[in-house]
Amino acid sequence: MSPTLALVGATGAVGTVMIEIINGRPSVPWGEIRLIASPRSAGKRITVRGEELTVVALSPEAFDGVDVAMFDVPDEVSAQWAPIAAERGAVAVDNSGAFRMDPDVPLVVPEVNADEISARPKGIIANPNCTTLSMMAALGALHREFGLRELVVASYQAASGGGQSAIDRLYGELEALAGKQVGVRAGDVREALEAAGLPVSESPFPAPLALNVVPWAGSLKDDGWTSEELKVRNESRKILGIPDLKVSATCVRVPVVTTHSLAVHATFAREVTVEQAHKILAEQPTIVLVDDPAAKKFPTPADVVGEDPTYVGRVRQALDFPNTLDFFVCGDNLRKGAALNTYEIAEELVGRL
Repeated sequence: MSPTLALVGATGAVGTVMIEIINGRPSVPWGEIRLIASPRSAGKRITVRGEELTVVALSPEAFDGVDVAMFDVPDEVSAQWAPIAAERGAVAVDNSGAFRMDPDVPLVVPEVNADEISARPKGIIANPNCTTLSMMAALGALHREFGLRELVVASYQAASGGGQSAIDRLYGELEALAGKQVGVRAGDVREALEAAGLPVSESPFPAPLALNVVPWAGSLKDDGWTSEELKVRNESRKILGIPDLKVSATCVRVPVVTTHSLAVHATFAREVTVEQAHKILAEQPTIVLVDDPAAKKFPTPADVVGEDPTYVGRVRQALDFPNTLDFFVCGDNLRKGAALNTYEIAEELVGRL
């Protein structure tokens, strides 16, 4: 009998992308697909695999008979309801940050550590943060061959990582500044936004994002680090199984709607060449290698948005650091960074139930 899949948060931004992914898969292993959301969204009709389904309200009974429940909801909702789903017999695959660092909850990227799926004492599997995920397929492949030891990362994160309000803010800023001679002296971008009724004090960003970059993503943590930067460090260690991995990250918000990019400086235990790295990366089914310096070919967010694979380019051997590669990676933060990886975990689970 085919397993039953539930999607919690079916009407949200990531849930909508999840449904697009399910509809686009050539073969889907599920029997019934159940759409679950808040009571205010209950009763909505959404077409999945050619069948119009009715969204049901989130409740304990909604998980009865469910084998796998994917959660695309805020942390506090997952923290309350994922354990309930597990108690009702489902395996909860959670896209929030509620369980990522729980030692009894595996943090999974199927290309890297699929075997962790089998060990789930709480009946919950966590999906990593979208920034970490954007580089993990490439790092996992290189780590298996050369042994990763140190990691320095600068992220260039899209506005959509901050939710719909952040996307709307970026569009509003771009419209307000279009055709104006701004960005040529200190403060003129802020002044133009104030004049357009878009004061920075009302923005989800701590500074103007249009015509700018903002070296801040997440919330403030100890010693000046942000939550996003600590996620990159802690989640990379857990996914790769390297608890003492040396990691330093700087997370930057850029005026891009969707697709995170990262500049990665990775040091390995063994000697590595660009040619070897190219071969390994090109062999990975979920990586697209775009790296032709002479032709100025490399990945950019505008070319990668809407794509499932991770794109890698600008692979170089560090000039002053032994056994070290520098490269640039792009990944759609709403697809592989959220919905797709969650769904791939669910698909991987089917053969292990």
